Amino acid sequence: MKTIIKGLLLLFLLSFSLQSCEDQDDVAAPANLQVNNFIWRGLNQYYLWQADVPNLSDEREVNLYSFLENYPNPDDLFQDLLYKPASKFPKGQAVDRFSWIVEDYSVLEQQLQGTSKNNGVDFRLSYKPGSTTELVGFVRYILPNSNASGKNIKRGDLFTGVDGVQLTVSNYQSLLNADNYTLNMASYDGSNYNANGASVSLQKTNLDENPVFLNKVIISGSHKIGYLMYNGFYSNYDEHLNNVFASLKGEGITDLILDLRYNGGGSVNTAARLASMITGQFDDKIFAKEKWNPKMTQAFENEDPEFLNVRFVNNVKGSAINSLKLSKIYIITTSGTASASELVINGLAPYISVVQVGETTIGKNVGSVTLYDSQSFQKSKVNLNHKYAMQPLVFKTANAVDFGEYTDGLKPTYEQAEQITNLGVLGERSEPLLNLTISKITGEAAKKIKKDPKAALGNFTDSKAMFGIKNQMYLEEAPEGFLKSL
Repeated sequence: MKTIIKGLLLLFLLSFSLQSCEDQDDVAAPANLQVNNFIWRGLNQYYLWQADVPNLSDEREVNLYSFLENYPNPDDLFQDLLYKPASKFPKGQAVDRFSWIVEDYSVLEQQLQGTSKNNGVDFRLSYKPGSTTELVGFVRYILPNSNASGKNIKRGDLFTGVDGVQLTVSNYQSLLNADNYTLNMASYDGSNYNANGASVSLQKTNLDENPVFLNKVIISGSHKIGYLMYNGFYSNYDEHLNNVFASLKGEGITDLILDLRYNGGGSVNTAARLASMITGQFDDKIFAKEKWNPKMTQAFENEDPEFLNVRFVNNVKGSAINSLKLSKIYIITTSGTASASELVINGLAPYISVVQVGETTIGKNVGSVTLYDSQSFQKSKVNLNHKYAMQPLVFKTANAVDFGEYTDGLKPTYEQAEQITNLGVLGERSEPLLNLTISKITGEAAKKIKKDPKAALGNFTDSKAMFGIKNQMYLEEAPEGFLKSL
């Protein structure tokens, strides 16, 4: 309590001393600076690397509006206030790879729950062999009930162009962001990826993606293996996910394969719930720990240190969790596996055996929260003069034994890259990564895969990172109550 009183007293004295200059805490920002003022206030309060950005220091509040006037474009201000963002630092040197800002928070809210303007083609983009500019894409899967689901396009199909233009690192966003376009398909001849004359015209519509893409039971000898392909941690589907686990539990499965190969992340709460469905014997134990910037950490420690802990739970929105109480799980990953997916892997590791099959994950151990332009940074009483919102990184995570440094990705127990020459059908036992995983459960020999480095397309980016949650792990609401102790 004394710390809080001292902090409030210092804040009062500082405000009084600055009143003759610019009393900007109590006076609404000019109309032309409202968005910029929101960006600065939100990042100054919550941004994970706030202490490392000089222009986000509390001292910048003096003559703040004069500083903000230098940025007629709010996006430029946002990028300049980030710590070594990907937009300004070459690949491999960026620290903040995942913070972003939007002009319309309604679009952001939909994306975080799996709704987007989408033609139904989930894809990965990679560099063409030997090139640092030209890209090739391959289809990972097609969403049901989408525009693409009725077209001649399927998993494993290759494309190198859009509307007759070769995809490159400089044009892929503008070409693939269009609502309507034609994919120029390609073939692999053993060394190169070349246009083959085929094309598919696609149109985007508002589409909801159920993250439970596949759910089945595979019987192999004495093993009854549950297989769940889960493609996004969308909290509005948590009850559906819980019902899926009820079905798996009712089937009496002996093993579980969780396929997260194309899961770019999502809600922290959903990650804790999924981990609790897999287990169930660790109710209320620590699943993950959060570390915020020094300013926020002090506030949490003053008022409620427990806020920094994410625990295993026993219910989903009031309904009991259907837990499998497993002591071992098999998880399929690729370089498209990120954020909340990695949180599940890392959070389970201190408690049960986690067998990871496939490729090294993306390496995102940091999380975000949606900030709105309001006094609390929540949507309540939001500024109606604009619809800007931010999704900045605000915390790092670690598991119960304090391991959280995996920015180079979580490496698989058994490594095998997806190859476009032999992708297989998702959910079929012959699909290479699933086949390898089943072999590790049963002890049977896995189907041999001929390795071709040029057929194992690395991840430049993918459709989820471009149009969806951008490889996010996020809290669903800014922690308003702790602002009073700052």
